[in-house]
Amino acid sequence: MKTDTKISAKKSWAKSLARPAAEFPLTQLLVKTGKIPEGLRGTLYRNGPARLERGGMNAGHWFDGDGAILAVHFTDAGAAAVYRYVQTAGYQAEEKADKFLYSNYGMTAPGPVWLRWTKTVKNVANTSVLALPDRLLALWEAGPPHSLDLQTLETIGIDNLGNPAGEFPYSAHGKCDPRTGNIYNFGVTIGATTKLNLYKSDATGKIQQKATVALDGISMIHDFVLAGKYLIFFVPPMRLKALPVLAGISSYSDSFEWKPELGTQILVLDSETLSLVSRGETDSWFQWHFANGFVKEDGSVAVDFVRFADFKTNQRLKEVATGETRTDAEGTLWRVHLNPLTAKVTGIEELLDKPCEFPIVPAAEIGQDARYIYLAMYRPDVDIVPERFGAIARLDTQTRNLTIADLGENRYPTEPIYVPDISSEKGWIVTVVYDGNSDSSEVWIFDSDGLSREPVCKLELPGVIPLGFHGTWKSAV
Repeated sequence: MKTDTKISAKKSWAKSLARPAAEFPLTQLLVKTGKIPEGLRGTLYRNGPARLERGGMNAGHWFDGDGAILAVHFTDAGAAAVYRYVQTAGYQAEEKADKFLYSNYGMTAPGPVWLRWTKTVKNVANTSVLALPDRLLALWEAGPPHSLDLQTLETIGIDNLGNPAGEFPYSAHGKCDPRTGNIYNFGVTIGATTKLNLYKSDATGKIQQKATVALDGISMIHDFVLAGKYLIFFVPPMRLKALPVLAGISSYSDSFEWKPELGTQILVLDSETLSLVSRGETDSWFQWHFANGFVKEDGSVAVDFVRFADFKTNQRLKEVATGETRTDAEGTLWRVHLNPLTAKVTGIEELLDKPCEFPIVPAAEIGQDARYIYLAMYRPDVDIVPERFGAIARLDTQTRNLTIADLGENRYPTEPIYVPDISSEKGWIVTVVYDGNSDSSEVWIFDSDGLSREPVCKLELPGVIPLGFHGTWKSAV
């Protein structure tokens, strides 16, 4: 009874994270309202932390939860969904022990401090997904991907993508070039020199080319952008105090220092050769996610991203795991113009002055001048500090017109995913919604041109899907 009282004092979104999520087998979904569009055929995949507690102990950060994948298959027979934890070695060991065993981004390993340095960091496989022709990859920040069956979500195991060197860091934000089919990604390794490792794969996921760039110290690089023939990284002005982390005294999350005097570093690389084109520096800011980038007619580059003033956003995301947020730290959507040959910023403008996150463009327009950016936002007139996103929106970058889908009180969407119609030029926006009013989860489908209208379809899911991170769409062949 004590726990229920505590939860009831929090906002409704907290209930989605308050207990470990329960898996469910492939289940035909009931249509709650509307109908599934005829041209919407394929699979929605979503990833996120699904377990933030073990043996009475809470995870240290939202990023520490074990990853679980939702797949929603849309066929001529309707929609069916399956939800499963990624069976990482760490997840299996902790399931058996019924307690936390490892260190993670926001927590040190349990046990005596003199033994903590011997404990490995758990790959939680909880951040994003990459759909390949024959398998699904569950991605995490600091380790190799896990391979899953596209239909059943059965975990196959660690996937080295044909890399003979063995396990390696492979970030959660790979970029697929729609023109070439190439997949780009990166990973950071810490040693005597901190290295940014670059990977270029073919459409099957097999790594064809690798390169490394030396970094000035250990920063937080979560995402990058593909902009035409360039790969662009913004390196935030922060440094990790590595010794307390290596000694097991402090977590990664608590060991980053914000150093605005360093400025944001800009790295521009050639996507064909993976060679460094230019390196520059600009004002201090932090970003988790990029929306897109493209080369303009004059040869300069535009990069759209959600910009934060500093790293307080990390504290806010840490608080999400507790079910109660108190830190005011939100970002807004910005566009940076830069000369790729010098990495010099030539202009910067705010595209949207409202707090937002999880920006995406249609997959077919990645790296090109995409007119529309879709993102998650807050409902109008809510106190954003204790709340989570309650709306999704489309920004027209040409007219700056913003179309908002307000989901209603106590309803929380995930990152919007753009889905192309297989039989027309239409597009759909699909999001998974946690409804705190009924403590249930649903799939909502919107017309991409009509976010201000009611969803064209709502589907009931058989269990609660906790608030999560990133997803993708794989069209039916």
